Amino acid sequence: MKAYIDLKHKGFTILVILLVILLAGCSLTRRLKPNESLVRKITIKGVDKEFSEAAPTYVDKQQQPNNWINLNLYYMFSKNGKKDVGEPPSILDSSLVEYSRLQIERFLQNKGYLKAKVTDSIIIKNKRAQLIFTAVEGPMFRVRKFQDSILDKRVEALYRVNRPKFSHIQPGGRFDTDSLAYDRDEFYQVMRRNGYYDFYRQYINYNYDTTFNNSVVDVKMIIHNPIGKSAHPVYTINNTLITITNSYGHTPGHADTLQVDSQFRFVDFSKRFKPKAVTYYIFQKKGELYDIDKQSLTTSRLSELNVFRNVPNPTYQKLSDSSNKLNTKIDIVPLKRMSDRVEGEFIFNGGRYGYNIGNTFTNRNLFKRAEILQLKLNWSVLFDNANGSGSAGIQNQDFKAGINLSYPRIITPFNLPILGKYGVPHTTFSTNYALFFQKGLVQRESFNNSVTYDFAETGHKLHSLTPLNIEYSTGTIDPVARQELLKQNRYSYIFLIGRTVLTVGSQYSYQVNADMLNSIGSFEYFRGSLDVAGNTLSLLANALNTKRDTAGQRTIFNTAFSQYAKAEIDYRIYRNLGGERQIVFRINPGIGVPYGNSNQMVFEKNFYAGGANDNRAWLPRTLGPGQFNRAVYSDSTIRQRLKYLDQFGEIKIAGNLEYRYKIADNFFGSKLKGALFSDFGNVWRLHNEPDNPGGQFKFSNLFQSTAIGVGFGLRFDLTFFVFRLDAAFKFKDPQFNGGDQWVMIKHFNELFHPGEFKQSFINANSTGRNPDGSIRGDSYNFMQLNFGIGLPF
Repeated sequence: MKAYIDLKHKGFTILVILLVILLAGCSLTRRLKPNESLVRKITIKGVDKEFSEAAPTYVDKQQQPNNWINLNLYYMFSKNGKKDVGEPPSILDSSLVEYSRLQIERFLQNKGYLKAKVTDSIIIKNKRAQLIFTAVEGPMFRVRKFQDSILDKRVEALYRVNRPKFSHIQPGGRFDTDSLAYDRDEFYQVMRRNGYYDFYRQYINYNYDTTFNNSVVDVKMIIHNPIGKSAHPVYTINNTLITITNSYGHTPGHADTLQVDSQFRFVDFSKRFKPKAVTYYIFQKKGELYDIDKQSLTTSRLSELNVFRNVPNPTYQKLSDSSNKLNTKIDIVPLKRMSDRVEGEFIFNGGRYGYNIGNTFTNRNLFKRAEILQLKLNWSVLFDNANGSGSAGIQNQDFKAGINLSYPRIITPFNLPILGKYGVPHTTFSTNYALFFQKGLVQRESFNNSVTYDFAETGHKLHSLTPLNIEYSTGTIDPVARQELLKQNRYSYIFLIGRTVLTVGSQYSYQVNADMLNSIGSFEYFRGSLDVAGNTLSLLANALNTKRDTAGQRTIFNTAFSQYAKAEIDYRIYRNLGGERQIVFRINPGIGVPYGNSNQMVFEKNFYAGGANDNRAWLPRTLGPGQFNRAVYSDSTIRQRLKYLDQFGEIKIAGNLEYRYKIADNFFGSKLKGALFSDFGNVWRLHNEPDNPGGQFKFSNLFQSTAIGVGFGLRFDLTFFVFRLDAAFKFKDPQFNGGDQWVMIKHFNELFHPGEFKQSFINANSTGRNPDGSIRGDSYNFMQLNFGIGLPF
């Protein structure tokens, strides 16, 4: 959900200032009892720099200093000792201080400082406590010699082959008991990947002898055999029983057991699935060694089908004979077959308001092989408050309807191997219809049909290929508007929004690290897309020598076809700055080039700037192109009719820099986070177009024609989704010239008040006069408030 709201800025600002003053004047110790002190500082001395950041985390959580905002929120909103908001005060507790001292000491000893000792002291002043932990680490112990003792020769060979790949314990290296535990877990996983179903971590033990005078340790790793056995048994997969309950997890009545093949038996109490819906994604095959990775892969892929509510890990049963075979049992609970989701949003800005209502109906498992059918409807209406209400006040409408049928596999005429190792591949057939109506100007309709393949190359690399995309679009211009456009010699707009065009092409996109976008770590994200259309039709039209239309374009079935290439890149750098602080840089350039049979991009394929995920200080479609200023229109009627349609370009550069940080851990059930950001960019025309003076892309004028916005935001993290509120301010507006572009600096006094600058803008962008004779026109808004679900990028 997104909305753009032009608030009563003055009242909003005063409210924020009052809240800050209120919090600043609050004493953090005001609710403490006479014998209580608040822990406000922790100091740890004598710890090696390598471990200086980790050591404070071993101080007990109840003795960690409070976040200033978290504690004030607790005082303000939590009543009767209930922890509803924020966090309760960290009251000094000597027993927890002693416990923390021991934890730090053990941490240092585990990191190789076997003689480490830690002492503590407490300083209290004005009911505020400082905890000081002083460490004497002593010498670091290093590994002198490493040996293994493994009775099972097959296990010994497996260990020695794999140890160089994972082991952190090497002669000459620091003796670290955490690394011993890591090595144990790693080899346990190796065993479980190679058929050792009965192998447990407890079979692996370490003996180590220390020579305190020399500060060295001799380590010996021992793997015991099972009691009473000379070797560890190796297991292979036998038969597999798949049981599907109903949507409530019950197994009512009777269901036939189908013998699918020599491995699989299938029982479906829901009576909704064919066996291949499940067996296609079971990666443990009969006769293969038991492999815990294939077990996990099976569970993950069946869950990703989005038709099952619960897919627990498979269970195994040993055969009663001595064959060391395992029968597998998989119990699955399906989701309800049908679901319906309604979404809505409200839009309000500068005297215009509207709504957007969407509905998504989902039918899971349409043909009993985990196919998903979705019917999507969306209706958007924007009203002009100045023109009244009801149908007479409608500025524009946008209606969309689409049907998507997605299969969880790649469907081609050729036999392709299963591509599900890193994710479930999908083949999606789509049919979409869109109707756009702008009052007094145009009605556009488009029909789109496509087939798309989505698959993962690795866990971090995703491909999406649309080999066939067919789109038919047509526009009908209001007769009065057509005559006005002709009078103004605006033929290109008539051609852009009023023509009928056929588009047949292909699309491809490639993503890296899309699976990490919701993390707070350090990584880089990349998405590149390419859209090419018209080449096949061009060859066909030239070969058949089809006739040309009045604009000189070749036609297919008496309809002109578009020919273009469009490319776009989204590259981001995420860097963690410690804790939950992160800085993100994003650059998003794109270009579309019409050629051959086209001299313009299709209207729907152009780039637009502004919006909650772009340059947030501008509304969608209200920025650019370049330094284009709508005040150049001599006819106010044309200016009004073309609003939201004349600010587009074939070139786009968008960029963002955002600093994200945590404010409070518990704010009415959510984690409250903040953001400071700057957005920059614009769209440009490829050529110098008379309809968009100043809109052409030129390297020499790049900075002059770039918009800059700044702002801050709040994110309410509810785990399963993030609710976002961003306040963005225009800082540099390229529609003006020279120093006038720096609108926030030059006209800061009008940020929240009307003045000479805002009035002159209304005069230059007039759309008529009000009943009292005053000029009516588009107002200049420095600030945009954006509401949305999810992060902007």
